[in-house]
Amino acid sequence: MSTPPELPTHIKSFVHRRGHITQGQKSAFDNHADKWVIPYQVQTLDPTQHFGRNAPTILEIGFGMGETTAAIAVARPTDHFLGVEVFQAGVGALLNRLHNQEIGNVRIIQHDAVEVLRDMIAPNSLAGVHIYFPDPWHKTRHHKRRLIQAPLVHLLASRIKPGSYLHCATDWEHYAHQMLAVLSAEPCLVNTCEGFAPRPDYRPLTKFEARGLRLGHGVFDLIFKRL
Repeated sequence: MSTPPELPTHIKSFVHRRGHITQGQKSAFDNHADKWVIPYQVQTLDPTQHFGRNAPTILEIGFGMGETTAAIAVARPTDHFLGVEVFQAGVGALLNRLHNQEIGNVRIIQHDAVEVLRDMIAPNSLAGVHIYFPDPWHKTRHHKRRLIQAPLVHLLASRIKPGSYLHCATDWEHYAHQMLAVLSAEPCLVNTCEGFAPRPDYRPLTKFEARGLRLGHGVFDLIFKRL
């Protein structure tokens, strides 16, 4: 496929907000970052070097507190999971989970995901990408800040191996339909379903999501495959 265009003014995968970090999260970062966190650098990442083995690599953008990341990694021990998150509270929370559960197949990069994709991930290298419940920016004037837009999707498609997948999920219906339109417009991707997909077994329900479902809120999964 063609090389993705440079994105000098790309949509950030996060927004700067003041965030509270607990002492436990800070301690986890201080004590365990050396083991699980990979520093951002403008150099192609070699997963084998960091994981100590050769296995399929799944990238997760914006893992929040890491509950889902840890659960999927435990359920799929033969895969590598590379989580990208900018907020130190989330990184600390996931580090706590990795340490307490002795999870060895996860690594973390604390940096903007667009720059990580551009500078560290080789083309045609990822076995999958997970983007779960990104900020919906529900006000119309803020829709331009949404992560799932054509330039990022094209960049993602260039980093996924042919035959591998991109899995997004959201609980905002308007954003779900925008995601569906943007993903469907990318010529290197094909939808694996007619419209939205059933939640796959590997994606566990979070407490927040389960509560929303009990209240009648919809959750929308989209699973596309790289051609």
